[in-house]
Amino acid sequence: MQSEQSLDNPSGILKSIKNYLCPVNKFISSIQNPLVKQISQLMEKSRERKKQGLFVIEGYREIKLALAGKYSLNTLLYCKEIITDADLLSLQADLNENTALIEVSKEVYEKLAYRGSTEGVIAIAKSKNLSLDRLSFENNNPLILVAEAPEKPGNIGAILRTADAAKVDAVIIANPKTDLYNPNILRSSVGCAFTNAIALGTTEDIIQFLKENNIAIYCAILQEAVPYHEQDYTPASAIVVGTEAEGLSQAWRENSTQNIIIPMQGAIDSMNVSVAAGILIFEAKRQRQFQ
Repeated sequence: MQSEQSLDNPSGILKSIKNYLCPVNKFISSIQNPLVKQISQLMEKSRERKKQGLFVIEGYREIKLALAGKYSLNTLLYCKEIITDADLLSLQADLNENTALIEVSKEVYEKLAYRGSTEGVIAIAKSKNLSLDRLSFENNNPLILVAEAPEKPGNIGAILRTADAAKVDAVIIANPKTDLYNPNILRSSVGCAFTNAIALGTTEDIIQFLKENNIAIYCAILQEAVPYHEQDYTPASAIVVGTEAEGLSQAWRENSTQNIIIPMQGAIDSMNVSVAAGILIFEAKRQRQFQ
């Protein structure tokens, strides 16, 4: 095993984590190691994730889902004091030959880990191009969930979990305010950021995309709306939700096939966006006989 000294090259704070990774087993025991500092930056700063095209995944289940979703791992860090041999072997079986394997001490792992319950493994993965023009459908009548300007990582994660549970054909985020690879989103989505087909775009571009593909637009808006269960979602459909505070922008109102509303029987007239999305999506799935 290569010593840690080779990793602590005093010549430099790494300009790019990509130049640092190589398919050679190493061991890191110091939290002051340059790679540890770089990983911390990837976890904390959206700017670094975008600049380097990399992000961090924590946890065995999440990493397995990322690999199943065709994400490429640059490196895998593991703590032998925590991860089981079976789990490590299972992960290694799915890695390509260019993935670096680096063993870390328990102190280093605990420095990097967001959660105390993860299984002793962290990965550095390559970001995907999530532009709208790369989105395609295997289904001739896709069911799509569109969320405009969601900001809270917990809501975004919950929306992705709902989309995975319903197995929608795609999730499109309009005017995103939060980096999809934010660790809080990855954590709250329990890996569903990797199981869904996801695209990002402006509201205007998404509306144009939906119209060009003959996909009906059903907007969750209070005004000029009909009860959601009265609509037919069996043809190609996009269900569009906005934030609880702001709702949907005027562009959606002007281009909606039909506005839909969830009848409220209590004292308030709105609910959490992820809850509303779940109600609407599963009504569409019910109509499609959960296909």
